[in-house]
Amino acid sequence: MAEPEKVEKGKGAEPALPPNKGPMAKVLPWLIVVGMVVVFAAGGFLVGRLFGTRGQAQTASAGQSSSTEAPLKDLAPATNKDEGWFYELEPAVANLNEPGVTRYVRISLTLNITQAWAQTEAKLFLDQKKPLMKHWLTLYLANQTIEDTRGEKNLVRMQANIRDIFNQGLFPNAQQRIKDVLFKEFAIQ
Repeated sequence: MAEPEKVEKGKGAEPALPPNKGPMAKVLPWLIVVGMVVVFAAGGFLVGRLFGTRGQAQTASAGQSSSTEAPLKDLAPATNKDEGWFYELEPAVANLNEPGVTRYVRISLTLNITQAWAQTEAKLFLDQKKPLMKHWLTLYLANQTIEDTRGEKNLVRMQANIRDIFNQGLFPNAQQRIKDVLFKEFAIQ
């Protein structure tokens, strides 16, 4: 039998590594992930710069120019003789109409009263009726669900309803004296 030939390896020769076992094979997947993160972050930044508002509110009302166009001298106080005055109510807390879970709302209101009603006479009257107004407010809120209190549209509806309840309860068959109901605090827990 013939002996197999021995092949001598050179002193400087290294063993051949199988494919995908070199040092780059361990680093390459991480480089790809990091590269993708950088590309997506840069893309999001650029899209935000191109299409974003850059922190400025884009509001305008019909018939009025935007606030950036109006000079400061035009912001003088209005001279409307029926500006009215304000009356503060104490905070009210009521459970919302949510079955199976206890949710409540805490609300503080400021009433905008018409100027036609003398302030000294009105304050005495409203101070007397304050417990009754708080009662009406609590009953109204207890009939609301969490969905009835979310969003600007619902809050505006609630303001109008509370104003109407107060005007009808305090001044039945008479001219409305509460022009508006303003939310000072509105918190849901």
